[in-house]
Amino acid sequence: MTDRLFFDTDCLSAFLWVRGESILSQLYPGRIILPAQVYDELKRVPHLLAKVDVMKNAGNLIVDSMEVGSAEYHDYLQMITAPDTGMRIIGKGEAAGIAMVKERGGTLASNNLRDISSYVEKYGLKHITTGDILIKAMNTGIISETDGNDIWANMIRKKRMLPTATYTEYIKNKET
Repeated sequence: MTDRLFFDTDCLSAFLWVRGESILSQLYPGRIILPAQVYDELKRVPHLLAKVDVMKNAGNLIVDSMEVGSAEYHDYLQMITAPDTGMRIIGKGEAAGIAMVKERGGTLASNNLRDISSYVEKYGLKHITTGDILIKAMNTGIISETDGNDIWANMIRKKRMLPTATYTEYIKNKET
């Protein structure tokens, strides 16, 4: 998989809160794209922003902007202000990631399924979650299942919304 990954705030910060950014850097070196809107959201939590800056300075992450007036910027504005009938207004980070993936290709990395699912389906976007990333990390030998359970538990302690109580339970649900 050589796709670029466009992260929203929640998915990236799930790893940042538990000092798991090295997992992302190992799995996706130089392919992590952070929309400028996500970078701006992270400014509210300086220690997370500092970790992003380390990743950026190491060449593992790129902060990218949309050109005002471009098709992706138009899509972005529509999603945050006046979406099509049946679609919901979503956050700036999610909207920027969706707009960029729609126009540029790549994969959206987001946990906020309630907000993004209708857009992912509408535009036929590739999408991954924190759980998918941890499974890939386990399958490539970066972490073990035990490590995954520890990371998962720490994410939950840091108030990250995850779909199951444990990583093992998540794996089992994915297999069925």
